[in-house]
Amino acid sequence: MNPVFLSIGPITIYWYSVLILTAFILGYFFVSREMKKEGMSVSFLVDYFFYLVPIVIIGARAYYVIFEWQSYQNNIAEIFAVWNGGLAIHGGIIAGLIFTIFYTKKKQINTLKLFDIIAPCLILGQAIGRWGNFFNQEAHGPETTLSFLQNLHLPEFIIEGMHFSDLGKYAYWHPTFLYETLGCLIGFGLILFVRSRKKVHIGTSTAIYFIVYGITRFFIEALRQDSLMFLGLKIAQLVSIVMVLAGVILMIYSIKCEKFYHRKENENE
Repeated sequence: MNPVFLSIGPITIYWYSVLILTAFILGYFFVSREMKKEGMSVSFLVDYFFYLVPIVIIGARAYYVIFEWQSYQNNIAEIFAVWNGGLAIHGGIIAGLIFTIFYTKKKQINTLKLFDIIAPCLILGQAIGRWGNFFNQEAHGPETTLSFLQNLHLPEFIIEGMHFSDLGKYAYWHPTFLYETLGCLIGFGLILFVRSRKKVHIGTSTAIYFIVYGITRFFIEALRQDSLMFLGLKIAQLVSIVMVLAGVILMIYSIKCEKFYHRKENENE
């Protein structure tokens, strides 16, 4: 599988970069449309995404490099070669969350309401971004057989794309990128379905994102062969547990807050 999307003279554009950029562009238009539906001003979005994109990428790269420092300590220049892969989505999420909280407070925008709008495009963007792993032939699962992949009724290009050498071993590998993509698409559909209802508690979409992606990533990470480790534990699984717990707490909090404000409104009538 060729990781290069386009090469013209000294200029090389990688699939990984194209897919990430595509995810951000789609995210911008999706968020803009949803904010207009909610009656929110979209004037700040250009500046917001202008800062958000590099911050998320830096956060994702820094997170990966920190836990893979032994691979970079003797080759510092490689740290900046993000087109070769090595972006940890959890690092991007953490950086994006911190920046968004700071930015919305500064602009006096309801942070949780913006999170709800971003949640579906974020999980859709992750589904798109995972295909970058496919083209880079990374983030795969354990060794499997050709017959297993064929029994999944996968397109031939995916099957062949999962047939490559890893650590000197030429074999077929589980397409964990595809498993995670499907999990993200299910989460995307679930969030949109919930948002289509007439009465939705603020924070619900964000809570669903945390819960669905947390569960999906926890089980996918069990298959991954290149997990970031800390004290013998898979970091992504630990973070996934925290995400699920945060999602459940946020769901409970949102429902209770909604009931509280509804009761206050009834008392004031």
